[in-house]
Amino acid sequence: MEIKMLSPEDASAYWELRLEALQLNPEAFGTSYEEAIQRTNPIELVEKNLQAEGNYTFGAYYHEKLVGMVTLVQERGLKLRHRANIYAMYVSPQVRGQSVGKALLVEAINKAKAIKEIEKINLSVVSTNEAAKNLYSQLGFTIFGVEEKALKMNDTYFDEDHMALIIDKEEQCRD
Repeated sequence: MEIKMLSPEDASAYWELRLEALQLNPEAFGTSYEEAIQRTNPIELVEKNLQAEGNYTFGAYYHEKLVGMVTLVQERGLKLRHRANIYAMYVSPQVRGQSVGKALLVEAINKAKAIKEIEKINLSVVSTNEAAKNLYSQLGFTIFGVEEKALKMNDTYFDEDHMALIIDKEEQCRD
């Protein structure tokens, strides 16, 4: 397994995995599969995002296939630059339970620790996703709030737990 920061050359693989994520775990993302496939030039948009300042997307490759991803985005405003957010965390079902998600998050956390300004990482997770919440907790994230009815699919609502990790710059995160 290789964990690396993705570059524009990885855009097609990223988009393919993103569509898989939206199809297999639609409750975990604010974007729907139907919305995603209607985008104009999605690969071009992914290429731009992968090189945007303050945007760091890590991928897990297994046998040269992208099987996991996570994005760390630093806030831009002067009063918010001390914060970053985790987005688009996903691991393919065939490699779940093999610490792929943990390895990806460790990379993202370590990247945040390497950026002088970042002191806190936020993320949101569907409240019923116990596996993800356990992983986040294991890495030091704590729940600071719950948003009821954060997402709605058909007639089903999903609450989200908002979690944060306060960065300890002295300690590197280990997998």
